[in-house]
Amino acid sequence: MDTNSDPLPLSTETAHLFAREWVEAWNSHDLERILSHYSDDVVVTSPVLASLMSLPSGTIEGKAALRQYFSRGLQAFPNVQFDLRDVLWGINTVVLYYRNQRGSMTAEVMQLDDQGQVVRMWANYNG
Repeated sequence: MDTNSDPLPLSTETAHLFAREWVEAWNSHDLERILSHYSDDVVVTSPVLASLMSLPSGTIEGKAALRQYFSRGLQAFPNVQFDLRDVLWGINTVVLYYRNQRGSMTAEVMQLDDQGQVVRMWANYNG
């Protein structure tokens, strides 16, 4: 992420477009399409990641590690399906609130770079 640029608030339209494309990518189960939303130097933190990847910190760095995690996730949850419920947006951030295939609610907080790709993401679950 270019730290020299001025952060700008996302527009409602941009945030909703990103959310719709992100959910459609996951629902397609197309790994490359999913990964297209993330920068090469992305950092992701998730309790599911901690479990699936046996990483107590629940954090990975870089697109190669993200590819491995998402690939394992798609194998572990072959019926993955997200139903977008709400989109919140801020200064270079978006929060996607959705129901997953198990009926649990999830909120993913994503920090975006100037190209609209995720550079930092935190996943939060209700059960």
